[in-house]
Amino acid sequence: MTALPLHRSSDPPSDAVHLRALPSALPTDAEVLAASQDDPECFATLFDRHATAVHRYLGRRVGELADDLLSETFLVAFRRRADYRPEHLDVRPWLLGIATNLVHGHARTERRRYRLLARAAGRPEEHGPDPADSGDRLDAQALRGPLAAALAGLKAHDRDVLLLVAWGDLSYEEVAAVLGVPVGTVRSRLHRARRQTRAVLDAPTLSDLLSDPASEETR
Repeated sequence: MTALPLHRSSDPPSDAVHLRALPSALPTDAEVLAASQDDPECFATLFDRHATAVHRYLGRRVGELADDLLSETFLVAFRRRADYRPEHLDVRPWLLGIATNLVHGHARTERRRYRLLARAAGRPEEHGPDPADSGDRLDAQALRGPLAAALAGLKAHDRDVLLLVAWGDLSYEEVAAVLGVPVGTVRSRLHRARRQTRAVLDAPTLSDLLSDPASEETR
């Protein structure tokens, strides 16, 4: 009997396991913003990613107003999303820049808050609503005393630079882009703000940011 020729079929067996492709990486912030041009609901992803950081920054600066300014920050960002240019700035610094501009409209509130915290030094912390949201109570406690007084005494532009670096964790270049000023101006404002707050070097909130600028050339 003639043996049947052996051959291998190129078709997979019918019961073969079909592997699914792995999901692609999550879209970047810039990609989410671009997609939101056609699908506005995509913008909510940016709120989920950055609302906590923006609220924390605002809470440290304006306390109870943080909730309102957080909503306004993202509303402004949504309206201006077509103007965002990823080659110039990342989304988080861009949002912090919007938040900073909104704080300017409440400069008296910010200064008054720092003065109240300065006068609260030495008094036991009262129970009840904190000037900042609950997640920032330690920050509010750290602000009591000379540090709060020093921040209240800074010029608004100097305070913006100091707090965008200290609490926004932005680089000099990012602060320059956010404020629309040269990097050299950022450095001079930061140096002036540090000099005025030198007396509070041991405050944990700003201790690392009040060092000599010459030691931070890599920022």
